[in-house]
Amino acid sequence: MEKSLDRAKVLIEALPYIKTFWGQTVVIKYGGAAMVDEDLARAFALDIVLLRFVGMKPVIVHGGGPEITTLMEKLGKGVEFVEGHRVTDAETRDIALMILAGKLNKEIVSLINGQGGKALAVGLSGVDGGLIEAQKLTTTNKIDLGFTGRVAGVNPKIITTLDEAGFIPVIAPLGVDPDGATYNINADLVAGELAASLQANKLIFLTDTRGILKNPEDDDSLISSIRANRISELFEKGYITGGMIPKLRACEHAVQSGVEKAHIIDGRVHHSLLLEIFTDKGIGTQITNR
Repeated sequence: MEKSLDRAKVLIEALPYIKTFWGQTVVIKYGGAAMVDEDLARAFALDIVLLRFVGMKPVIVHGGGPEITTLMEKLGKGVEFVEGHRVTDAETRDIALMILAGKLNKEIVSLINGQGGKALAVGLSGVDGGLIEAQKLTTTNKIDLGFTGRVAGVNPKIITTLDEAGFIPVIAPLGVDPDGATYNINADLVAGELAASLQANKLIFLTDTRGILKNPEDDDSLISSIRANRISELFEKGYITGGMIPKLRACEHAVQSGVEKAHIIDGRVHHSLLLEIFTDKGIGTQITNR
């Protein structure tokens, strides 16, 4: 009886959030341990299916950098990064296409569909339907990164069409320029631009940390909430380093472009999406304009 009451309390706590977020779009950047660990991946897929069935519209953007690096090393290719961005020659670009738009994208689609009992998820890349218009990325030192790009524009029509038909888009972070050249783009930045373009209610990053930490070595230094106009202070104080830089820049851009809230949460926690969206306390860090 006690366990049944606990379940009822969970549902009652979630009900106001289900009502609030009915019909709302949430863009989720999927990566890290949640994408590698089988149990976490299965929990993520269940969360996504539940979000769809309670009336939300999840849109997933996934990365795949570690797998690209692994295959490059197996093929004897050197791996080089400049200012946190991969140097991408034509062969590396083809490897990225194979891993992102091929292997990983279809694995995620299959995982979600397997939990949903019917064909819910649809895999695509930023190349499909002209979704992501790319432009060659230029570093501060003017170093040529080859086919590493940035988002120059978003055409969300294909996403809204899939949403209206009841499907869950799963997007590989690739884009195409006006000349038809394909570029590999940082998935965090794609997620931020896509959330802004769709005017999503939420942008959520699954990471391998509790959220934004003042001290990366101290989990107790979590910043639970921050306004977007104060993010520059975190950079000035040196709190933000490594892979957190593009995530926070994406959150800042999305929220300042009209997204209600952005969240950086710990994807190593089972059902972290549900805990963040449907509970009073949530987990991780939220970024708002208020």
